[in-house]
Amino acid sequence: MSSAALTIRQLNKTFRSNETATHVLDNIEMSVQEGEFISIIGPSGCGKSTLLKIVAGLDLEYTGTVLLGDRRVERPSKEKGFIFQEHRLFPWLTVERNIAGEQSLKKPEVRRKVDELISLVKLQGFERSYPKQLSGGMSQRVAIARALLRSPEVLLLDEPFGALDAFTRSHMQEVLLDIWRHNRTTMLFVTHDIDEAVFLANRVVVLDARPGRIKTIIPIDLPHPRKRTGSSFQELRKAVLHALEKLEETKDSYEI
Repeated sequence: MSSAALTIRQLNKTFRSNETATHVLDNIEMSVQEGEFISIIGPSGCGKSTLLKIVAGLDLEYTGTVLLGDRRVERPSKEKGFIFQEHRLFPWLTVERNIAGEQSLKKPEVRRKVDELISLVKLQGFERSYPKQLSGGMSQRVAIARALLRSPEVLLLDEPFGALDAFTRSHMQEVLLDIWRHNRTTMLFVTHDIDEAVFLANRVVVLDARPGRIKTIIPIDLPHPRKRTGSSFQELRKAVLHALEKLEETKDSYEI
């Protein structure tokens, strides 16, 4: 992790509607190193999802600077993968076709890459299944594989496991860590779940209430595999919770 994969400088975002203006993000400054896993947590409405959309190039109405490597982010591109809370698979396409997207599976390099990704997300045997035949967790694995097909420099995940039950969510966290360890793709992960933020990340970025500001960044210096019941894990969890308890919203807004 020697060079910056993502650089954000003096980022401000205001939503304007008729005569009203809502300041959502305030002077965000952050550098993310290659191969880092960053969790972003904060109150509802503090701009977490908006920040991801700006990094993805989906929202260009802001002031400040966002660089992917040394290139300014000016539009969506294959260098940035985006995972939403809903899997957004095409229901009329099989798993392998959803992953391949517009690329032809008849091309040997595409076939090889899709097969590798299906193995990576542990969906062997479901290549020709349709989304309606999959569980929620399996569908999200397809969405992650689809985002990884073009080998993005950064993967942006907006509460991708928020709609899953606790058991499936825990399993998907392990799957995502396996993918991260295998590919070392730089990841920005938005969540409301404190345990999830600590379990996954190298650093947890805590955003203040609207307008969203970086209140603190907490390093997570825990080896893998991580034990949620361990004393070191619990101390870091308490540190994140302590930062959140000082915000305007109560801690009841978070999954603790």
